[in-house]
Amino acid sequence: MRIDAHQHVWTLARGDYGWLTPALGAIHRDFGPADLKPLLDAARIDRTILVQAAPTLAETEFMLGVAAATPFVAGVVGWVDMESADASARIARLARNPLLVGLRPMIHDIADPDWMLSASLAPAIAAMQRHDLVFDALVRPVHLSRLLTFADRHPGLSIVIDHGAKPDIAGRTLDPWRADMAAMAARPNVACKLSGLVTEAGIDWTDDDLRPVVSHLIACFGASRLIFGSDWPVVTLAAPYQRWINTAEVLTGHLNADERAAIFGGTAERIYLSRPGRL
Repeated sequence: MRIDAHQHVWTLARGDYGWLTPALGAIHRDFGPADLKPLLDAARIDRTILVQAAPTLAETEFMLGVAAATPFVAGVVGWVDMESADASARIARLARNPLLVGLRPMIHDIADPDWMLSASLAPAIAAMQRHDLVFDALVRPVHLSRLLTFADRHPGLSIVIDHGAKPDIAGRTLDPWRADMAAMAARPNVACKLSGLVTEAGIDWTDDDLRPVVSHLIACFGASRLIFGSDWPVVTLAAPYQRWINTAEVLTGHLNADERAAIFGGTAERIYLSRPGRL
């Protein structure tokens, strides 16, 4: 099974996508499953995981509805206010839906880089572990030292780093990102998405711009903890869907067939979709 483990849908009229402004041009419009389906067919992608794009429960419910009506969507990574007094109850309620596979706080939009270390999150994190939900870490390099502490505090929590932690590819500044990602990979509860890299590389990127980043992630995490994702439709700001898939396949082409199968589906299936009833 080939899985795109990171894609979005949105309807602008819902009104809770604060970051999605007209300045973003071509992606400032509605995107739904019908827009994605022909791209998946052309790329031989069987299933996808839908990821939150707004910090609201309403959007999570919206995505779960889309997933229920869309055969190719295998799971949803939603959002909950993890500091709310009733976070545990909200997580328990959402987790009754087998399509919910994880939660993602929008850490890279939170002003305090130490937010994830707040004691107020403990009940929500405990609830996520009880319900076997993945913590998607939407972080930048500045957050990695904190995320390392977070991962050590919660060794039973499955953590997936989105977009390779957004290294500064365009600025060709990969340190201390390299060392920090190697440290993260030393934690067995941490995996990483091979996604979102082209939008960090600038509009004129080439495969060679991405090669040192992808090579480092493969060396650190191995195929068993790397997960392909497109970040569609955001990816289209820097590349068509098929171009990113082609590039990802080229940059992993030296791996054997089993390793490539893991990155392009097997790892996502094991980490996100292994709970009974999710497939």
